[in-house]
Amino acid sequence: MNYHHVAEAAGIVSLGIVVFSYLVRWFEGGSPARRRWRGPVNGAVFGALAVVLMVSRIDIGGDHFVDARAIPIALAMLVEGFEAGSIAAAFAVAYRIWMGGSGAPAGVLGIVAVAAVAGLVRAWARRDGGVGVRHGLVLVLAVWAITAASFLVLGARGAAMFEPVWLPVLTMIAIGLGAGVRLFGDVVAGQAAEAARRDAAELRAVASLARMAAHEINNPLTAVLGGLTLATRNMGPESNEAKWLNTARLGAEEIRDIVKRMNRITSLEETPSAGPLPPMLDIRKSSGPS
Repeated sequence: MNYHHVAEAAGIVSLGIVVFSYLVRWFEGGSPARRRWRGPVNGAVFGALAVVLMVSRIDIGGDHFVDARAIPIALAMLVEGFEAGSIAAAFAVAYRIWMGGSGAPAGVLGIVAVAAVAGLVRAWARRDGGVGVRHGLVLVLAVWAITAASFLVLGARGAAMFEPVWLPVLTMIAIGLGAGVRLFGDVVAGQAAEAARRDAAELRAVASLARMAAHEINNPLTAVLGGLTLATRNMGPESNEAKWLNTARLGAEEIRDIVKRMNRITSLEETPSAGPLPPMLDIRKSSGPS
């Protein structure tokens, strides 16, 4: 095996991780419309990475080659989900079909199988609360088994090609996926921490503004309620004026309830947009219990 080619493949995967980390921050710091493109764009990046790795094949001697295409495809599905993983696999499938040759069907099936297995491992990891060592180990062994099968379907010739390199290929997959999962996990964890800090800062700003507004509203509101109470004392309870004043008092008390809720905001819950109105803060859902 030409280990210069192995180092080259490792450098390509590392570059992909750097690009991914910048894209994650760019998408998460943008508008909802921009964030919707995260899956397709990252899928295209991983797919392009897989194609580059297919071009930069690793010479295993005797005019035979392997490549690390499985690593970005598995990582795309595991880290970014079905949309990104499917797009990455589609890039690799298209290039493998374009290359042609007797091994094309096996290569295409191998790409699809890697994406499918990574998707199953992702679902398993999500049920367990996150990707752990056992999930990564199962993925490494599954990807290696798929790589081995893509050789073995060629018969005795494929088995003879794979026999001397099974351990280096396993090592390459283990290091590539292990390091990739760890680094991507760090990127995603950093992204989650940054989002949590941003949400906390936004909550503090909204709560501070709401408390200030509540204080400013409460002072004149107290005077209004007091004036309405005094005004109704000299009126008959059945008079029209008393009924109007009572309606005004009920409205003022409703405002007082809203002011109390403004002082108890503990989360940010929005009402859906309605016609020309944009989404707004739902004070009832955002405030704590009385």
